[in-house]
Amino acid sequence: MSDNFSDDSGLAGTASTVLITVTGPDKPGVTSLLLGALAGEMVSLLDVEQVVIYGRLTLGILVEVPGDPEHLQEVVEQAMSSIGVEATVEVGAAPGKHVVSSHAVVLLGQPVTARAFRAIAAELARQGGNIDSIRGIADYPVTGLELLVSVPRDDVASDAALRRGLAAIAADHNIDVAVERGGLARRAKRLIVFDVDSTLIRGEVIEMLAARAGREAEVAAVTEAAMRGELDFAESLHRRVEALAGLDASVIDEVAADLELTPGARTTIRTLHRLGYHCGVVSGGFRQVIDPLAHELELDFVRANTLEIVDGKLTGRVIGEVVDRPGKARALRAFADQVGVPMEQTVAVGDGANDIDMLTVAGQGIAFNAKPALAEVADAALHHPFLDAVLFILGVTRDEIEAADAVDGVLRRVPLH
Repeated sequence: MSDNFSDDSGLAGTASTVLITVTGPDKPGVTSLLLGALAGEMVSLLDVEQVVIYGRLTLGILVEVPGDPEHLQEVVEQAMSSIGVEATVEVGAAPGKHVVSSHAVVLLGQPVTARAFRAIAAELARQGGNIDSIRGIADYPVTGLELLVSVPRDDVASDAALRRGLAAIAADHNIDVAVERGGLARRAKRLIVFDVDSTLIRGEVIEMLAARAGREAEVAAVTEAAMRGELDFAESLHRRVEALAGLDASVIDEVAADLELTPGARTTIRTLHRLGYHCGVVSGGFRQVIDPLAHELELDFVRANTLEIVDGKLTGRVIGEVVDRPGKARALRAFADQVGVPMEQTVAVGDGANDIDMLTVAGQGIAFNAKPALAEVADAALHHPFLDAVLFILGVTRDEIEAADAVDGVLRRVPLH
């Protein structure tokens, strides 16, 4: 680059690197005025970074100067003082090499305290990690912070150590911490599947059906044992469905009408559709109940069990292949094959032990208010009851969500209780 300066100015070998840092209240015209002053000095831009935090501007510009850097300093300071902002000029600043952070660490909490953040930063430092950048990504329904981090070793063992260390901090400070690989891989996700019961919706459909037969408590006990991994899911499903024998098929429509989405579910699906995701559900529940909801949410894929109905009555049996723990993983693979998305670009979200295989084979597995058996194997575990927190883990910010919602006329914030 200095050869170009020798051609233009005849000052071969005299170019200097200068870092200009401007701070002050953000206002229109700051960048324009500064660059106007620099244009008169025939400098070349090497790097520019700017951040505005609650109306306070910090702008850094690294330039190469062909002439006298002291004269440049006078010009810059005079221009900035005319609009009430401060400028510092460092001559001889070495151009840094931009690095691609090895990991993205997302902190979510209500709130994220300074004590919790300090503990996270200390653990990163203990493992030799450097925080390359920090940004706020959410202020509703949880506080979200995203840290881009570089660690000295990029291998399986150090990656696992980082996740374990930060997970322990999260548990101690009542926050959620998600650790992902950095770079393009983080932005390459294109397909997502959700479990239904206690994930996309509140409650368990089979328990709602069993309540119509007066056997809700009995069925709920079997469900809990299965979700903890204490009971084979296929066996537990058959035992629970038997309790529905003799119910009029009309109860299916009644339960379907009573389904209550998890807070943030509509926002999550709406935003993922805007991003071009293929969205689906893989459930150990029942298609007859789930299909209307899937149609309403415009989902691309539904895999669930089918209740047998004879003469308008539930027989207490399911027909076809049971969607159990291995069946959920097969369903995710089938969905990915159907739309041509490689498995490393898939995301799975669930809450029970029967979701373990599905989350394990997905490119990213997210446990949502999950039983310990699932949380231990998931890439990220969320403990706050808002499904849109999944978006923050995927790198989407609340500002981006609400800007898109405002354009479509659906922006609103429901008061949190």
